[in-house]
This record gives sequence, structure tokens and C-alpha cells, in this order.
Amino acid sequence: MKIRLNKFIANTGICSRREADKYIEAGVITVNNIPIKKLGSKINSTDIVKFNGEKITSDICRYILLNKPKNYSLKDGTPKHRSVSALIKNACKEVVFPINKLNNLETGLLLFTNDRELIKKLNNPVKKIKTIYHITLDKVLDEVDLTRLLKGVILNGKKRSLDLISYVTNKKKNEIGVENSRGDIRLIKQLFEKSGYRIIKLDRVFFAGLTKKDLPKKHYRHLSEKEITILKRI
Repeated sequence: MKIRLNKFIANTGICSRREADKYIEAGVITVNNIPIKKLGSKINSTDIVKFNGEKITSDICRYILLNKPKNYSLKDGTPKHRSVSALIKNACKEVVFPINKLNNLETGLLLFTNDRELIKKLNNPVKKIKTIYHITLDKVLDEVDLTRLLKGVILNGKKRSLDLISYVTNKKKNEIGVENSRGDIRLIKQLFEKSGYRIIKLDRVFFAGLTKKDLPKKHYRHLSEKEITILKRI
């Protein structure tokens, strides 16, 4: 999810958005050491913004956990009532970015922060971050295929597998619990598709030690100091 450059500058406390536009036009703002003069320009969470050669950022790091509902998008230009950013707009004045994104139809835990080091760490594919999903398939998962998914499936010439996979208790056998720490949601989809199944619902119920407990859909909360410390130790 990108954000307008003038909003990012204003949220650092340097100036207002209108004043930020003047600085942009004056050529004193750079993004990744490239001068940006075009109004309306947008930046990514990992971009380095400088004002007169000095790096600017928020002094306060925010950590916000949202239980994302279905049909809310991270993409720019969506109607406000269907934008994830609208759900957390009152959470803080700082600009925050999502970690391990969910698409329009996927639901569950979505962590937002402006802590750039944590963003890099949790988005690093090398890091093993325990994540649990409640998945609904288009048909019942055969026990043979369940075992094969655990042992590993060949994808692009490499054997890939899930950490754990099991049927959800007291549910039909097309509802599956999946634990994964060695790849993102795309890997899970690819493994099931290779095995002849299509995921029709995906809900992230656990991420890096965080759970959905006491967090209804569409609601958010700020992480506790203990939770932040745990994340930084990953």
C-alpha cells in the first residue's frame, strides 16, 4: 500500500500538506536520493525520504493489529467504505504500512506499523515466522493428499511443504488448519492447486505470536509493549 508523499511529510510534523507540496515543487524533497517534484507522487513503506538532504521519519513508532474483513482492499483508489485504511484511520496520526498483505477476499490478522526495521524483518522470506490459517477448500481434502502436502510437493523443481496441516475439529473435511513459516500465502495456494484443490476462503488467525482473541472483524488494537518486544526479537 502506497501513500502520498505530501501526507508522509506532513505526518512527520515538519509542515502541513499544503506546505509539503511547496517543498516538493521546490525540489528539496528526495525519495531514495532522487529529487521528486511531481505533486501527487506516492511512496512505498521502504522508501527513504529526505528533506534538504536530511532523512525524515516519524519519531513515534506505531503497531496496530486489525482483524480484516472480506471485501476490504489495500489498493489505492478503492471507495473509502471498502478501504482497509478507512478502518484504521483514527488509530494514529502517523503513516503506517501493512505487513504480509491480504487481498480483497482474504481475512484475518493484518499488522500495520511505521517501524521500517520491523517491516523489513517480517517481510523477509528467510525469516521463519509462525503463521496459522483457517482455510476452506472447494471440496473435501482427501487424507492421502493431506499426508502428501505434509511430506512435500514438487513446485518449480523444488520440494515444498507445510509445517502442519489438519482438519478443523467438528467441521467438514474441506475446512483445514494450516501452519506455515516458510513462505507466504502464494506458496499455500500453489501447493493446494498442485494437489487439485482451490482455496475459497482464507482467514489468518495467528501471526508472529499475535492472535484474534477479543478482536472482532473490522476492529483494531494497538500492540502492547510485551508484544512489540517479542516481535523485535524474531
